[in-house]
Amino acid sequence: MAAPGTGRPVNPFLTHRFLLALEQSGSVGRGTGWQSLPLTVHDGETLIAAAPMYAKSHSQGEYVFDHGWAEAFERAGGRYYPKLQIAVPFTPVPGPRLLTLPGYEATGRAALIEGATRLARQNGLSSLHVTFCTDDETQTDLRLMPRTGQQFHWHNAGYGSYDDFLATLASRKRKTLRKERAVAQGFGGTIRSLTGDDIRPEHWDAFWHFYQDTGSRKWGQPYLTREFFDQIHQTMRNDMLLVLAERDGRAIAGALNFIGSEALYGRYWGCIEDHPCLHFELCYHQAIDWAIAHDLKRVEAGAQGEHKLARGYLPVATHSLHWIADPGFAKAVERYLVEERAAVDEEIEVLTAYGPFRRGALQQEREQDG
Repeated sequence: MAAPGTGRPVNPFLTHRFLLALEQSGSVGRGTGWQSLPLTVHDGETLIAAAPMYAKSHSQGEYVFDHGWAEAFERAGGRYYPKLQIAVPFTPVPGPRLLTLPGYEATGRAALIEGATRLARQNGLSSLHVTFCTDDETQTDLRLMPRTGQQFHWHNAGYGSYDDFLATLASRKRKTLRKERAVAQGFGGTIRSLTGDDIRPEHWDAFWHFYQDTGSRKWGQPYLTREFFDQIHQTMRNDMLLVLAERDGRAIAGALNFIGSEALYGRYWGCIEDHPCLHFELCYHQAIDWAIAHDLKRVEAGAQGEHKLARGYLPVATHSLHWIADPGFAKAVERYLVEERAAVDEEIEVLTAYGPFRRGALQQEREQDG
């Protein structure tokens, strides 16, 4: 769905174009452990609710980690996989997961969860997980167990330039970031930000090598296929920002972002040459530059990474919902989640206090975060 008055979707990962590209490219589907089972609810002939749901045979590519639950359940003689997952594959970006027509929020969400849990019970599946949903969705009485995580977002307090942002930081932090950017930009080449028709096939060829290198080191093998990038180029190139570092006539590092109507979403990074601080420049500083120039409210830098804190990205809570069929195991998980939520809340408070902002500027950042 596009935001009113703009041509961009609020959240590009929930568009039909993005989800279809995952399927058509073979990134999800047969042999991947992600079997698409889209869930819909109708009132007569009117579609009132839908959810991107998948049958999962593993817990890879989710970023809300339940590997420990799976191991414990199977040690006790249970079968954890397959399970049901309402999510955007490989995409730890918060957003609605239980999609409804306006006015049908409570009815539509309840029907989606009822349908998903009924499907799980009928097929003897262990569980249902709704990951990176909104806080509002967790407040709905769906009888699911809420879970809290965290990631790091940069918030635009109406800055006119990167220097305006730096002015809100403590002096030592400000000097450190200026030095870091100077070191990164002195790698011996140029940095370009490309979107739309400026992104050419040769840029995707280069980025594929970057992505393969990062994917093989982080996950064992990349989640996305080469064809996926061709698909999204055809349908989403105006909603993507590719930041490339080039030296001696070739791209040597790159960061891929998706553009929403309110936020820039950092997704993938990779390189074929190592240069000091270049990762921070392409992924975080260049994203801030672009968000300021295009009046976006925030930059969401993806999962994990406390190193983002020093660069002005503050911790925010993320949310998920969980249903487990076995009553005894569900009670054990619920006790764990109560303790985990308290620990995450405390960690967010502590990390925020250690952020780079001056005291008065930190209060402004918190107000921007709502």
